[in-house]
Amino acid sequence: MGSCCAMKARVQPMQTNRSLSHGGNGFWGEKIRGSLKNKAFGKQFSKNLRSENKGNKFKPGVAFAVVTRDINKELVALETPFFDDRQKADPKTVASIILGGGAGTRLFPLTSKRAKPAVPIGGCYRLIDVPMSNCINSGIRNIFILTQFNSFSLNRHLARTYNFGSGVNFGDGFVEVLAATQTPGEAGKKWFQGTADAVRQFIWVFEDAKNKNVEHILILSGDHLYRMDYMDFVQRHIDTNADITVSCVPMDDSRASDYGLMKIDESGRITQFAEKPKGSALRSMRVVTSVLGLSEQDAPRYPYIASMGVYVFRTDVLLKLLQSKYPSCNDFGSEIIPSALKDHNVQAYLFSNYWEDIGTIKSFFDSNLALTEQPPKFDFNDPKTPFYTSPRFLPPTKVEKCRIVDAIISHGCFLRECSVQHSIVGIRSRLDYGVELKDTMMMGADYYQTEFEIASLLATGKVPIGVGHNTKIRYEQSCAFFSEEDIKDIATLIKQPAPAHPPDNNLISSHSDKQPAPAHFLFVISVTLLLSVGNNSR
Repeated sequence: MGSCCAMKARVQPMQTNRSLSHGGNGFWGEKIRGSLKNKAFGKQFSKNLRSENKGNKFKPGVAFAVVTRDINKELVALETPFFDDRQKADPKTVASIILGGGAGTRLFPLTSKRAKPAVPIGGCYRLIDVPMSNCINSGIRNIFILTQFNSFSLNRHLARTYNFGSGVNFGDGFVEVLAATQTPGEAGKKWFQGTADAVRQFIWVFEDAKNKNVEHILILSGDHLYRMDYMDFVQRHIDTNADITVSCVPMDDSRASDYGLMKIDESGRITQFAEKPKGSALRSMRVVTSVLGLSEQDAPRYPYIASMGVYVFRTDVLLKLLQSKYPSCNDFGSEIIPSALKDHNVQAYLFSNYWEDIGTIKSFFDSNLALTEQPPKFDFNDPKTPFYTSPRFLPPTKVEKCRIVDAIISHGCFLRECSVQHSIVGIRSRLDYGVELKDTMMMGADYYQTEFEIASLLATGKVPIGVGHNTKIRYEQSCAFFSEEDIKDIATLIKQPAPAHPPDNNLISSHSDKQPAPAHFLFVISVTLLLSVGNNSR
């Protein structure tokens, strides 16, 4: 009995035998003929088939029969696989470079003894864990970290967490720390002058034969909070045949001047880029963001397209830009990207999920406490894409008659008859009876003290690690703002150099504060309060 076949428009119909409906070898083998791209023929055939069937509905499936007028024939409808002829991005051809950041003056005093990527977040993580985990979850195993300022704590965390012997197993991948260094020659005596210059000074790494298969290079920041599949980003880069692709997010008026802003055409190509514009230059970068998919309500609130500082370059293009075309340009955002627009295909990749730049004390505090909301805008808990950190092997937290509301309590803590509300309590923290924490980020401690050590310190009038009994730490609405002189006085109190600019008018209690204990304190602050016990560098 003869038969014919109806297929999706991507596949040309052809004669087939009845064994197909029973799993015959004609499904994937030589019995299937014809062009996979003859859409017109397929559409016409489907139209004729619908006419022949007089309204009988086809349902998707591997194969099924449809009775026609001709009792001697049978129609077989096939749901064929989608043949995607696009080039698929291979994670083995991608290397990522995570930038360790500058001096981090806007995060002072959190960065007084650590690099920005080493700043704790979420109670038990470090900021560096964010891009590292995103790389691992994306299948990228070739990872470089560029460091310069206060890198000891960062290097130790990387060595303990992301290595071959223990911690996260990378298989045949690697994690390499590229520390700023001086080399022979006049140019080799300079430290990193910017993000692009930092990569330029180690460009020889990507000219090495070992990295000959690296076709795309990701440039990542080490002080952002987000979850992203970088291979989707790279795939978009390949699909658009881009030389450079910049990841971007919609941005509101209040923060737009802190970021690189761009304009794009209908194909997603960046036509204009301005790094941290002010005044009229800022207003000129406004766009109608509804074309990006924002609702009519959200588009007016987010009239800018801001760069995330996350880029992917074709390797040959990056080498050419840094070495020969713009050898004196030191920064990606303010120099390399704007200069490359004319002669290169620079595309935008819209990132629609949560993203936050942890660049100031205020953003650090707000991002941390936002984790306690229900539901949170960002959540570290995701079994499919987990976030990794140092295996500290601490015991579970011990809680004794406490009231805990909308809070994150890290492991290894001791809480005794206290109240914690809308706060984060870091690792190894001690809260004694009567303590009240509200709207507080407590970063934790480096080590434990024994009961004997605590008693000895109290007997001599010294302060043990933790928060003493009946201490009250909370945010007051009727607070007074600190002046620059007040901030400098606080810096003197905690024996730290005063920053050039007050850190968002916030009071930060550091590990070297000298206060009698036990004590009853009410910290009245302007915007936020951060409590740090110890360097929390372990």
